Amino acid sequence: MKFSKSSQLFLVSLIGLLVAGLLTACQIVTIDYVFVAASAGNTSGSAGQIYTYATDSQSGALRTGAATVSSGGTSPVAMAVSSDYNNLYVANKGNNTVVHFSVSSDGVLTQVDSVTLSTTPVALTVNAASTYLYVVSGTSSATLTEYALSSGKIGSATATQPLSLSSNAGDTVIPTAVAVLPNSGAVYVTAYDQSAYNPSGSTTSSANPGWVFGYTVASGGALTATTGSPYESGTKPVAIVIDPTGSFVYAADYPNNELVGYVVQSTNALNFMVNGPFKTGNEPTALTIDPRGKYLYVANSLDSSVSSYTITMSTGAPSTVVSASSSTSTTDTLPMSIAVDPALGRYVYTANYVGNSISGFRLAADSGALSTTQATPYVTGAYPTAIVIVPHGNHAIQVVTR
Repeated sequence: MKFSKSSQLFLVSLIGLLVAGLLTACQIVTIDYVFVAASAGNTSGSAGQIYTYATDSQSGALRTGAATVSSGGTSPVAMAVSSDYNNLYVANKGNNTVVHFSVSSDGVLTQVDSVTLSTTPVALTVNAASTYLYVVSGTSSATLTEYALSSGKIGSATATQPLSLSSNAGDTVIPTAVAVLPNSGAVYVTAYDQSAYNPSGSTTSSANPGWVFGYTVASGGALTATTGSPYESGTKPVAIVIDPTGSFVYAADYPNNELVGYVVQSTNALNFMVNGPFKTGNEPTALTIDPRGKYLYVANSLDSSVSSYTITMSTGAPSTVVSASSSTSTTDTLPMSIAVDPALGRYVYTANYVGNSISGFRLAADSGALSTTQATPYVTGAYPTAIVIVPHGNHAIQVVTR
């Protein structure tokens, strides 16, 4: 069969397009694995699941990664990863467990061990040396528990610290979040005094409702309150984040729509930032800072949005980032957790509780402004509550020192 010249040109063009498409597909490079804790079903008490996604280096789009695994309990509420990214920990409030998983170089999770708490876990984190796991728990009281880690495995509790106000010892204090300084290992816990903050009913205390508790950590793990701890923190702080250099601490004040900023002193004590607190969107629920320590992002649950800020390096004060269209970026419904990819520091993702999804954004390195990633939002299991990101095994990560 003979083809006309025009037909031959068309055939050559078609083959060229097909080859180009195949080459483009081959150029997909995974830079991170995104893990999201959610439920397997829409009913209360459904088994917890951890869903895995792979991040495309060029577009930030997420595609399904390794197989979904059980969270080891019901109603997962928080996750944390070790600094070497080889271990992931998930807190399940349904059965009061913290479950440890190893993370393989291709993003596969394998359950290793677990501990059962006497009270409901709320939040957890790992110190930079990956020697201690910190868990805050309690729905009618507040406790900070420190567990020893050995090659990622959870050991015995090396310290237990009840969180209470010395001036109002009988008040009910509820913990909300925990973070660790990357340099000194000092631990900070956000909490609120439920006896003083009860928007749906009467109060029994005149104490300030919002607090940050601070502790230094001795070589053997002993916890000692930092000077001046606890520190006032608005009305109901629900999230806390520390910049990569350990210089600044930020807490999200949920009912006041504010960001409370602190400067870390040489003794690990906290001082309020000048000109704070700083305005956020409505009902902020989660915070993250990019790996370079330049930009801070706040997930606002009522607005279903992310607010972007530039961090002033000398003072820590956040300045609102205004892009061409707005100072906020729209997510799917009710974002509950937020994270920046540690490999390139280029993408931001939120876990959206009501939207049953992840929203993705591309971070502009020169301004901090966000734009949506390709094909966002991405479907998850029911009621996702937590999101963490691990860099791909063959990719470098961003590191900041000061």
